[in-house]
Amino acid sequence: MVATTDIVQKLWNLCHVLRDDGVTYLQYVTELTYLLFLKMAQETGAEAQLPEGYRWGNLVSKDGVEQLSFYRSLLLMLGSEDSSLRVQAIFANAQTSLKQPRILKKLVTSIDELDWFSEHRDEFGDLYEGVLQKNADEKKSGAGQYFTPRPLIDCMVALVKPQPGELIQDPAAGTGGFLIAGDRYIRQYHDPFEWTEAQQSFQRHQAFYGMELVQDAHRLLLMNMMLHGIEGAVDLGDTLSSEGQRLAKADVILTNPPFGTKKGGGLPSRDDFTYSTSNKQLAFLQHIYRSLKPGGRAAVVLPDNVLFEDGQGRAIRADLMAKCNLHTILRLPTGIFYAQGVKTNVLFFQRGTTEKGNTKAVWIYDMRTNMPSFGKRIPLTPEHFSEFKQCYGDEPNGNSPRVDLGEDGRLRCFTREQITKRNENLDISWLRDDSLRSGDNLPEPEVIAAEIMEKLRIATKEMEALMILLEGEEAAEAVSASVGLPLLE
Repeated sequence: MVATTDIVQKLWNLCHVLRDDGVTYLQYVTELTYLLFLKMAQETGAEAQLPEGYRWGNLVSKDGVEQLSFYRSLLLMLGSEDSSLRVQAIFANAQTSLKQPRILKKLVTSIDELDWFSEHRDEFGDLYEGVLQKNADEKKSGAGQYFTPRPLIDCMVALVKPQPGELIQDPAAGTGGFLIAGDRYIRQYHDPFEWTEAQQSFQRHQAFYGMELVQDAHRLLLMNMMLHGIEGAVDLGDTLSSEGQRLAKADVILTNPPFGTKKGGGLPSRDDFTYSTSNKQLAFLQHIYRSLKPGGRAAVVLPDNVLFEDGQGRAIRADLMAKCNLHTILRLPTGIFYAQGVKTNVLFFQRGTTEKGNTKAVWIYDMRTNMPSFGKRIPLTPEHFSEFKQCYGDEPNGNSPRVDLGEDGRLRCFTREQITKRNENLDISWLRDDSLRSGDNLPEPEVIAAEIMEKLRIATKEMEALMILLEGEEAAEAVSASVGLPLLE
């Protein structure tokens, strides 16, 4: 049997074949998704989902210009009503980026020769995840925004402890990392062979659901879930529009909403939101705590500005702490996400059974100060989360015994009254940062530059808000122009 990592490397090496054809890393993974789907359908006996005459064997049997022309027709056919609904979704608006017949031939032949299916089905899913990870590692691919590092996902899932029979939502599903990790965790601690037929059907078809805005990411997501035997409803749509109101109330929400640093989009069109804001992360936060069932729990990756933004940001944090028990915040180290310069946190909270007074105190664990900047030089591993997991405890809702480690420790407790005195500002740090004294611990230059740019953007946004209040939008645009940054939304 060929090792999983070897197959991933062989598949990734094929990407270099496409570089001469002007194909990007993301386009390659999308192309690979189409071809792997066809090959897998053949090997697993699932070709009944595909129209006759438009299957892997038909593609392999052709050569040259005829093969490329047939491939284009095949993509159109699989995205049509002649295919099953899941196949239609994977191939919706599918187009090939390949221009040269020899490149397609090389890909088809190489995939056909790989011994994929000597592996178990779940290992095949791991292979696909490995290719997605490779793609995310390539900074030029632009796909990193859809990928959360596996060690962080596994840490969040292990602490929240999803259970069989629970509804588990990701409203910004990306390529499906959280949903798949949730399924993996449940199967690790609960034997599926002991489930009734109804329970097995629920876990496969209903337990995991969500929404993804970007069609290319949604395509990869559906493929990834299918390879892991999950067929829950993860729709293509905008959670921050009325489409998001279709998502059922959840027992568990695990998510990493996209970083909203681009101009455009305006205010979310959700009439069920109390607070209007153009900050997409604050809008997602509203969706999340409103979408939890009473007693439901969430773990959410959010940037620092969600913790300190004034105005509506302050009001949303107060509403969160009223309706939920925001029991834990993990300050994440720098460099673990592909949006460089963005500092992030994980918020852990449980929806209350009442609408007021649910947060009594917030525990904050600082995993950022005096830690290295992670990246290719220093990869993030599960071991880096060991101390935090020990401090968090076994109880998923933050009820395990904890000890405030004082000003020299990484874990501190802040009462609700202390936070109120800080104007609901949760961006709290106390450790002295010694890491910058050593040049060995300095982040890479592009990370430093990105952090400076991010701080400028935040400062500019605050200036814009003030200028709009005082003098109108034209004055705000003048402020943006004076510092060379676009008007933020």
